[in-house]
Amino acid sequence: MNLIRFALRKPISILVLVAGLFFFGIGAIKDIKVDILPKMNLPVIYIAHPFGGYTPDQMEAYFAKTYVNILPFANGVKSVETKNIQGLMIMKLTYYENTNMAQAAAELSSLSNRIQAAFPPGTQPPFIIRFDASSLPIGQLVLSSKIRSNNELQDLANVYVRASFTSIPGLLSPAPFGGSPRTIEVNVDPDLLRSHNMTPDQVVEAIRINNQTAPSGNVRMGNINYITPTNNTIKEVKDFEQIPLFKGGVQNLKLGDVASVKDGADITQGYALVNGKRSVYISIAKAGDASTWDVVQKLKAELPKIQSTLPEDVKLSYEFDQSVYVINSVKSLITEGIIGAVLTGLMVMLFLGDRRAALIVIMTIPISIISGVLFLKLFGQTINLMSLSGLALAIGILVDESTVTIENIHQHLDMGKPKALAIWDACQEIALPKLLILLCILAVFAPAFTMVGIPGALFLPLALAIGFSMVISFLLSQTFVPVMANWMMKGHEKHTHTPEITDDEAEFNACGLTPESEQDLIAQKKVLVERDDFNNDGKLGAFERFRVRFMKTLDRLFVHKKTTSIVYLVSATALAVLFISFIGKDVFPRTNSSQFQLRMRAPDGTRLERTEEQAVIVLKELEKKVGKEHIGISSVYVGQHPSLFSINPIYLFMAGSHEAVFQVSLKDYHADMDDFKDDFRARLKKLLPNTKVSFEPIELTDKVLSQGSPTPIEIRIAGKDKKRNELYANQIVDKLKAISYFRDVQIGQPIHYPAMNIDIDRTRAAELGVDMNDISRSLVASTSSSRYTEKNTWVDERAGLSYNVQVQVPLNKMKSKTDIGEIPVLKNSLRPVLSDVAKITPGFVSGENDNLGAMPYITVTANIYQTDLGTAAKDVGTTISSLGELPRGLFITPIGLSTVLTETLSSLQTGLLVAIFVIFLMLAANFQSFKVSLVILTTVPAVVLGALLMLTLTGSTLNLQSYMGIIMSVGVSIANAVLLVTNAEQLRKINGNALESAREAAALRLRPIIMTSVAMIAGMLPMAIGHGEGGDQVSPLGRAVIGGLLFSTFAVLLILPQIFAWAQEKTSTQSVSLDPEDEESIHYISSISKSKDGKS
Repeated sequence: MNLIRFALRKPISILVLVAGLFFFGIGAIKDIKVDILPKMNLPVIYIAHPFGGYTPDQMEAYFAKTYVNILPFANGVKSVETKNIQGLMIMKLTYYENTNMAQAAAELSSLSNRIQAAFPPGTQPPFIIRFDASSLPIGQLVLSSKIRSNNELQDLANVYVRASFTSIPGLLSPAPFGGSPRTIEVNVDPDLLRSHNMTPDQVVEAIRINNQTAPSGNVRMGNINYITPTNNTIKEVKDFEQIPLFKGGVQNLKLGDVASVKDGADITQGYALVNGKRSVYISIAKAGDASTWDVVQKLKAELPKIQSTLPEDVKLSYEFDQSVYVINSVKSLITEGIIGAVLTGLMVMLFLGDRRAALIVIMTIPISIISGVLFLKLFGQTINLMSLSGLALAIGILVDESTVTIENIHQHLDMGKPKALAIWDACQEIALPKLLILLCILAVFAPAFTMVGIPGALFLPLALAIGFSMVISFLLSQTFVPVMANWMMKGHEKHTHTPEITDDEAEFNACGLTPESEQDLIAQKKVLVERDDFNNDGKLGAFERFRVRFMKTLDRLFVHKKTTSIVYLVSATALAVLFISFIGKDVFPRTNSSQFQLRMRAPDGTRLERTEEQAVIVLKELEKKVGKEHIGISSVYVGQHPSLFSINPIYLFMAGSHEAVFQVSLKDYHADMDDFKDDFRARLKKLLPNTKVSFEPIELTDKVLSQGSPTPIEIRIAGKDKKRNELYANQIVDKLKAISYFRDVQIGQPIHYPAMNIDIDRTRAAELGVDMNDISRSLVASTSSSRYTEKNTWVDERAGLSYNVQVQVPLNKMKSKTDIGEIPVLKNSLRPVLSDVAKITPGFVSGENDNLGAMPYITVTANIYQTDLGTAAKDVGTTISSLGELPRGLFITPIGLSTVLTETLSSLQTGLLVAIFVIFLMLAANFQSFKVSLVILTTVPAVVLGALLMLTLTGSTLNLQSYMGIIMSVGVSIANAVLLVTNAEQLRKINGNALESAREAAALRLRPIIMTSVAMIAGMLPMAIGHGEGGDQVSPLGRAVIGGLLFSTFAVLLILPQIFAWAQEKTSTQSVSLDPEDEESIHYISSISKSKDGKS
């Protein structure tokens, strides 16, 4: 009340404050960071440790198990998972909530350095990276050329493009994808080696001796201090061919006599195909505190400069830009805000016939939203998909505060009061109910501060956005609205049809026995009898005719108020529970995005070239299905990442040469993407019957929520017995395939990878004068390269960079079991060869070893078609149960998105119940009655039922967005109930008749309740329609709000008066006060008051 008085006495100060909020809010909009998702602070750290050439079993034994034995003792570690493939181990450490992750990363780095001594000789330090939404790529920078190879583009990307990123604050990127690192290749000819009785390792040794790095010294001659550089390192690549292979004149043999040398690249392990052609791309990520929008815009601005450093035939382009989702959400917010404001203004004009009042209400919307952004910035939040959803949701309810104020001002003007007095009386009359309404709405979002994990991280910025905007809107309705109403609105003429006050009433008022607020209630009742909404001809206006019909309906219901109340409570609650039990459940709404990611798995062990051929077949089939003109861009990575780029698998995990991952962006292609994917996988099944495919999340929100799971359904089968794990995994695959809506059901790991097992006979080898070291070094150089056994580098003096020198046998020289057996293993001798000391037999090994702690596991993955995640997760649980009692030490657990769903819905349900309980306590404290509080909360079943029914009718699911809509609807519904019950309780204490009080309160508050409900529904309509880019992501939120409000408005206006009349029928009009001096208390003792008055 003091706030209202201050505003009316100092209107210029109010305008200055509002102008200040608007000015600084605009500045905040320009400066606030823009991200795709809020700060998740996910307690996860990844370690990537490479060792080129090691098998998955070796990586597991020498690296993973060593880490697992040490790292669980680090502070806060909750679980340790490892993936081991050839040449690489990736470890995922999950920490407990509220762990200081910066400290955890530092401790982890220290521990990993300490255990380096336990690893095999030549081990490089690991890469350690924190995982968050900011860790994932926000786009791809693609390099393409018509004349250059992938390896040349790889070198250009590494040397020139990535070096340019230092000028872009907050930009991070791993090594380029698609090429192999530049290398000096020494390709030895096995036949020439054998003709000179040489082994590959002798070539390696000759290069080591003749191409060394050594420090230079100094010679002091006379007055000069000379540096003494030597040509220890070979200057030109062609000079490698002149390296002598023997010392002491044993043989006058040069390297060029047995090998060819070229400036090339490491053995190719993977390709990148952009639009079907080999290319190179760089994944773009941002630092944790950087703005996604700023990073992307600065990168795009820097592209011309980066382009100028590259050869003219190399083209740069930025693709798969994830920041567009935020920009599209901003555009949607602006559009929805404008439409909502216009519809709200039209609604005010329709009900009040006052254009100026409508303009006042509209003015409060942008001020509240802009001020909300200002406070988001001050509290360290960002503009992201969740905070934008909060602001969009707030638009619908912001008008509630101002609309109620404006409507009440009109009611007081209808009493014939002077404008200034009418505004003052109207504002102070509803100040306390409006404050209570504000607190009720804020209370439903209070649980956001207690939620943990992903639900808490997502819900908090949404709650803050709504809360800040609502508080500002309330303050504006108490200050800005009355000031503008004084200046802009017109006064009303006195009623010509209002009856004279009776003598009794005049005497009652003259004696001052009726408080001012009660006089206003009596006056409002008289206005209802003969409203100044009369047209000039004395007939009732449209709304008054509606009010008359409404009151007749209400009167008919009052006859059976107890029955009506019981039937409503039982049926609404039962139906709400019924709907909750069968409505679909998801974490986020399903979107119809035109981008998709597909993983293709050829049979385990398929050569890289054959996998690439299959990838091209997939791309051609895609062109055939959608048309080449509808493919915006396609990016494919085929094969495994080079071990030198060990951080890349954290961004895109590839198990081997048999895998390919497609990322495709369609343009101007309109279709149901679920149907598109189902048809496309069926086509691929016919074309490539032995190849498996699986669609994976591509949007950043899906990747973060899935926590690394490649599909919505992922089941972990863990146990010490790997064969038993596989047996149960196959049973689960068979059972899931029998369920009609599961797709892409498969085991996620290559567990039968083809191998050529080389079983060396140590005794035989010793007899022939060869040892294991000789055999292994020759074998590595022949089947891989010497970079894994002998580090040697060459300096490109023009570029100032060093590159590896490696000895290898050309791939086309090693293509049969016989070729392997003919590898020479003893220096200066034609025999023995490998087959003399070893058995070479084909077989199978595990292509990937995954562990949870020290326990091996494999996973079963599956997609779902036209079914919600909740149903799928339930059927997965049934499938696991159908396996019966599991053997001791075997654990089968659903992981990934299904666990996030359970956690999210549980948090939201608990939060909603806590919020309702908090509201109940606040209402009880305000009304000093637990019964009245319960009466108000009886509108909640109608809200839940209406929201669920609307979601069901529109084909939406119960998810994070729709749950937000239900929670908001609960707040608005309680707000409307408070508005009506406050009046009813005041009237009941005056007249002592609960039924008549409920009837009159419903008549008094019919217009403001309908106005606020219609205003919010109008504000939510653009969102509910889901028009535009990303509209289907937030449409369930709008639909839930509209459904909840439609049902709750019906319940508040028709059912709540019945419940109030029934519940308060025999309640005393006296206060619950225990003070004997309180005249309203049942314990009031008049003699005490009189004696005190006499003494005074």
